[in-house]
Amino acid sequence: MHTDGFITCLWFDGQAEEAAEFYVSVFKNSSVGRISRYPEGSPGQAGAVMAVEFTANGQRFVALNGGPQFTFNEAISFQVHCSDQREIDHYWSRLVENGGEGGPCGWLKDRYGVSWQVVYDRLGEMISAPEPERAERVTRAMMSMGRLDVAALDAAYEGR
Repeated sequence: MHTDGFITCLWFDGQAEEAAEFYVSVFKNSSVGRISRYPEGSPGQAGAVMAVEFTANGQRFVALNGGPQFTFNEAISFQVHCSDQREIDHYWSRLVENGGEGGPCGWLKDRYGVSWQVVYDRLGEMISAPEPERAERVTRAMMSMGRLDVAALDAAYEGR
């Protein structure tokens, strides 16, 4: 087994190359790599894109044009940890553009149906604070949000 981690395979129905280009445009440290095409006699249309290797935010992926049999759901999501509101706004806006949809508590689905959590870096620390009242205030505030609001989360943590 290689020692350089895992590669995540994402199954698409004809949008693998488009999705790879989109993710590369959203995240830093990203690039599209090898593109393979269906050969004659394969299950796909000869010459059509079969798979696209790409890196997004340093993480390796393969986007596979596998067909309509499988679709994404919320059982799997990618977390994007952000240090401030500017980063949260950037990733949230980019990931929901052109057909994505926001959800509760920092969750969203992009236009391909992939689920993401755009998370404030300090959130884990805040909701597991040793002072139960702080954790409760932050959790209550977070539960009322779609896109996370850093100022409101910080205020809830501080009791303001």
